Amino acid sequence: MILAANFKSNLTRAKTEEYIKKVQKFCEENTISDEVMVFPPASALRQSSLHVSVGAQNAFCVENGAYTGELALEQLKEFDINTILIGHSERRHVLGESQELIAEKFAYYKEQGFRIVYCIGEPLEVRENGNRALLDYLDAQYKGIDLSYANLVIAYEPVWAIGTGLTPTLDDVELIHGSIREDTKAPILYGGSVKADSARLFLALDNVDGVLVGSGALNPDDFCSMIADAKKLKGE
Repeated sequence: MILAANFKSNLTRAKTEEYIKKVQKFCEENTISDEVMVFPPASALRQSSLHVSVGAQNAFCVENGAYTGELALEQLKEFDINTILIGHSERRHVLGESQELIAEKFAYYKEQGFRIVYCIGEPLEVRENGNRALLDYLDAQYKGIDLSYANLVIAYEPVWAIGTGLTPTLDDVELIHGSIREDTKAPILYGGSVKADSARLFLALDNVDGVLVGSGALNPDDFCSMIADAKKLKGE
């Protein structure tokens, strides 16, 4: 299983340090073997610990250069970071990243050997048009993306469910993840209003290999609860 927490623009550097130390201690004390990732804001980037991989929420597809407001590979290297989120819906729909730019970032960080958590998902108006429209919309987000990349993780996040408290049914999640599985052998995470009390329901579904959690993971105790649920489901 993969348990990933995306802080977005939340938590300070000091709070991130405290958070990671708490999760690290929990993983050590409970002999957690699952992959645990944390994506803090850029101001709180740090090196990974033994049990917690730290990743970047975003970076531009250059080593360095005149790109105001962007991180580049050089800054990630300083912290030995080799995990990155690409294609998150907020980068697409709020900040206007095109599929062309997203594919360019993917190609660049693939060349660097990064672990890429690649996000896909649909807005509500697409969801309301039925499963065929939804799946076609997801297929378009594969353009320029190497779905056979060995270090790829797919994160399916219905845009209308992120931070809203709304979620697709478990049957819908299973159907969509099953369809994604036909296109790639990569692990597939579910994201979208995942909470401490619902994570285990998603983790138990076929073709769900973990969760990518936003606000529901900002409390380290809640995130540790999800990690514990994943361990229980494995029977460890």
